[in-house]
Amino acid sequence: MQSRLKTDALIQLQQINVEIDQRNILKNIDFALYPQEIVTLIGPNGAGKSTLIKVLLGIIRPSTGQIICADALKMAYVPQKFNPSHSLPLRVHDLLQQEQCNAQIRQEIMRDVGIEKLQYAKVQQLSGGERQRVLLARALLRQPDILVLDEPMQGLDIQSEAELYDYVRSLPERYGCAILIVSHDLQWVMQGTQRVICLNKHICCSGTPEHIQQDPAYVALFGQSRVLYQHHHDHCLHGDTATPCQQHRPPHIHPEPEA
Repeated sequence: MQSRLKTDALIQLQQINVEIDQRNILKNIDFALYPQEIVTLIGPNGAGKSTLIKVLLGIIRPSTGQIICADALKMAYVPQKFNPSHSLPLRVHDLLQQEQCNAQIRQEIMRDVGIEKLQYAKVQQLSGGERQRVLLARALLRQPDILVLDEPMQGLDIQSEAELYDYVRSLPERYGCAILIVSHDLQWVMQGTQRVICLNKHICCSGTPEHIQQDPAYVALFGQSRVLYQHHHDHCLHGDTATPCQQHRPPHIHPEPEA
C-alpha cells in the first residue's frame, strides 16, 4: 500500500513484508530516506537487497506494510548491468536524449561524469566503466530526489572507482538528491556514507559506519576482520544525521583513457 502523506522523509517504509512463492524475502522492514542523505545498503547474497530496491522503486508491491512518499517524488536508478543487444543501433546520445533536461544542466552532467567525447559512441562498444558513467549521467538527467545505485563500481579500475565514489559523494550538494547505494565494497563505500543499513531479510542493524562495525549483528555476518573505513573529515554529524562539510568538494571525474 502506498500513500502520499506529509513527512520529513522523502520515502518511508513501514512494516514492509514481501513474500514470493511462499518464501519470506523481506520481514518487518522499517526504513526512511531523508533529503540529501547518503545511505549504504549492505548484506550477504540473498539478503533481499535487490527486492528492497524494487519495493522502493515501485517495481514490487509488498505483501503487507505501507510506503509513504513525499509529494512529486522523483527517483532514478543505476543498475548493476546494462547489456543491450548488439543488433540495436543505440548511441550514447540516443540513450541520454530519452531524458528531458535543460541543455546547460545536460552539458554540466556530461562534463562532470566525463562522457562528453562518448556522445556518438555505440553503447555496446563502451567499456564497463564507460557504460556505468553513461548510466549515471542518464539517471542524473532526471534530476531525481533519490538516486539509487546498485553496485555502481562494477567494471571500473581502481583509479576510476575512487574518482566515481568522490563524485557520488558530491551529488547531494551538487544536485540536491539523496543517495541509496547497494554495495559489497565496504572499504570504499564507507568513506562517504552517512548511514549504513545492514540487511539479511530483515534489518539487522543500522547507524553510522563507526557504530555499525561494533554491532554484534554486523560482526556475525561479516566477521571482525571486516572493519569499515572510518571517515572523519568529509561529513559533520548534527544530532542523529550527518551533512556534508562545505570545505570538501570532490574533483570532477576524468574520462577513462582511450584504448
